[in-house]
Amino acid sequence: MRINRKKFIYLISPIKIYKSFYQDLIMVLQQKKVSFFQLRLKKGSRKKKLIVGRKIMKICKRFNVKFLINDDVFIAKKLNADGCHLGQKDMNIIKARKLIGNKIIGVTCHNSIKLSKIAVRNKADYIALGAFNNSKTKKIKYRASINLLRKVKKITKTPVVAIGGINSSNYKNLLLNKANFLAISGYIWNNDRLKPIEAIKILK
Repeated sequence: MRINRKKFIYLISPIKIYKSFYQDLIMVLQQKKVSFFQLRLKKGSRKKKLIVGRKIMKICKRFNVKFLINDDVFIAKKLNADGCHLGQKDMNIIKARKLIGNKIIGVTCHNSIKLSKIAVRNKADYIALGAFNNSKTKKIKYRASINLLRKVKKITKTPVVAIGGINSSNYKNLLLNKANFLAISGYIWNNDRLKPIEAIKILK
């Protein structure tokens, strides 16, 4: 998986797709800082996710952004998405690989070196570590440290995505400690002070 250091953002969708979302997404992707977009809708039918997914996938292709589906490998296959992201309670990576072949598969490893090693052994395309900070988007069950990030980077060349409450005041420290990508959602979509386009422009 090629890494463009200028495109360090792994953008995750808002929990709900609001009216002006698609226009906001276009403006955000125009900034050329996003490598991945993950569709993460916990509520709603598969039919709705397919409809939303098709619209977003078109936009992502336009800006050369990889489009991933959270949790649901079957939707990723149906849409012919660029890949999927798996949590520890989702389908395991070996089964997922049989379904979607050489597409991108990333795995949540929380704050665990053991889980990171298993994901690497199973040929995950990236591993996600976190949460590094408190998050408005998701309840924090696992807390990860910079020290953990450093340890994981020493044992594998597999790209690492840092997750959890990442914003303009804490993102640089993660990049300095060699996180390859930063998973960002709330700072862009649920920012009380800034519009999505304003929020992403601050991240350099």
